[in-house]
Amino acid sequence: MTTPSHSQQLRVKIRLAEPRMLQVSHQFWTNPQLAQMFPEFLFMMHSIIRSSVLLINLAAESAQSRAASDPVSRTVAGYYKTHALEEMHHDDWLLDDLVAIGAERPRVYDRLPSPAVASLVGAQYYWALHSHPVSLFGYLAVLEGNPPSMEQLGEICASHGLPAEGFRTMIKHAKLDPHHRDEIYAQLDHLPLTENHSELIALSAFHTIEHISLALEEIMDAQRSGRALTDTMMQAAPPDTAGARPSVKAARSAQ
Repeated sequence: MTTPSHSQQLRVKIRLAEPRMLQVSHQFWTNPQLAQMFPEFLFMMHSIIRSSVLLINLAAESAQSRAASDPVSRTVAGYYKTHALEEMHHDDWLLDDLVAIGAERPRVYDRLPSPAVASLVGAQYYWALHSHPVSLFGYLAVLEGNPPSMEQLGEICASHGLPAEGFRTMIKHAKLDPHHRDEIYAQLDHLPLTENHSELIALSAFHTIEHISLALEEIMDAQRSGRALTDTMMQAAPPDTAGARPSVKAARSAQ
């Protein structure tokens, strides 16, 4: 019997764990109050992505420091350095999207990220620096492993009357992430992983799934209880959106 590859094993583990995240995601994107929560979603994503380049570079440094005696670290150090370059300025894209739908740039930076986001990202720093930098593969496999399709984005935008300017970064990731996902899994299959490495990668993936779910639930809970904080980062007089809004198709063509 053929032993499943490292990537196949991780895919199975993610599929077993992700129903909760998929359920919460469905509740979020079909919520009647989505238009009110959408700026909070973009802020959540910005809070995660603004850490990406630093996090990946720190994982590369951690791997480099172990490279002389660790073949896994020798390989992932180069991969992380390349991937960090690929992720540069993605936080700026999201910030531009937030500003385009009415947020004030300084207020976005003044907002505190949610506890779920801080826990999500903070655990990755700990594991990469104090356990093994290969842990980051679990995090990346979840974040980049299942991007929404252009059709899904268009349907969400149209059905909730959302501004297409808020979807520009998601459109870019719908194009980029399938390639990044394939690179992640191909890299995994070339690594001489031990059982401990595989367990750490899975732990990182499970933690990512759980805390993305928690972050979305925090947004919905705040909306239900009237605690939504969008007004703390939005302009006092948002840009006029009463007229016809460009479609996701139009935003895509501008990429």
